[in-house]
Amino acid sequence: MFELLVEDAPGSVANFVELLEQGFYNGKNYHRVVPNFVAQGGCPRGDGWGSTDYAIRSEFADLNYLEGYVGMASAGKDTESCQWFITHSPTPHLDGKYTIFARVIKGMDVVHQLNIGDTIEKVELVRQ
Repeated sequence: MFELLVEDAPGSVANFVELLEQGFYNGKNYHRVVPNFVAQGGCPRGDGWGSTDYAIRSEFADLNYLEGYVGMASAGKDTESCQWFITHSPTPHLDGKYTIFARVIKGMDVVHQLNIGDTIEKVELVRQ
């Protein structure tokens, strides 16, 4: 379960919510898993090279990548789209380079067990 960081990355959160409400992430896989680093998913092609037909702006808040933080994958500033990753451990070399838009608040044990090809069955928004 993620906590969305609306105050820190409003555009990225809005994009993620719009895609999940469309069912975009359902059935996608984790195409990249690097132990002690990240698990990455959300690629429409399933290989890390897919994207939507638009990009969103980078948003760099005063946050640091700790275990369980969720960031937007990108190919450079203002190229974010639909792919995202979860950090397995603190990753200070990503700070200020990739938008942090959420953090894992439940299920980090599952994140540590993810493998390449594991399926994202369904992404739902739970309002609290």
